[in-house]
Amino acid sequence: MSRSSARAATEPLAALAAVFAVTAGLALYAGTLGDTLAGVGSDRDLATPTADAVERQLTTGGVVDPGRVPDSRSAIPSGYEANVTLRAERQWSAGPTPPAGADTDTRTVSVALGPATVRRGRLRVAVWR
Repeated sequence: MSRSSARAATEPLAALAAVFAVTAGLALYAGTLGDTLAGVGSDRDLATPTADAVERQLTTGGVVDPGRVPDSRSAIPSGYEANVTLRAERQWSAGPTPPAGADTDTRTVSVALGPATVRRGRLRVAVWR
């Protein structure tokens, strides 16, 4: 066998080994990435983005209107239950009582209690299936 025929036989073999190595690496990476992302959807934080949407719906000019609390449930993602509670000298609430395992978000907001009367309050949003 001449040198050129031996070289011709080993080049395709080396290329095939390189393709195999790259393919195996990509498969391993994709499998690891898939396993990592599989747990992301189950422990997803639902309360924070829901509380953001609820706060936007309740707020005008940076102040929360307690009269809008009953309508705030329209900001809840479909397929979920939620409770929205606002406290500032009084309490306003919409939705069923949340279970112990509900995902919650609590934040400080400015609440309009009357004409020219704004007090600090707490907005709590609980979300569950």
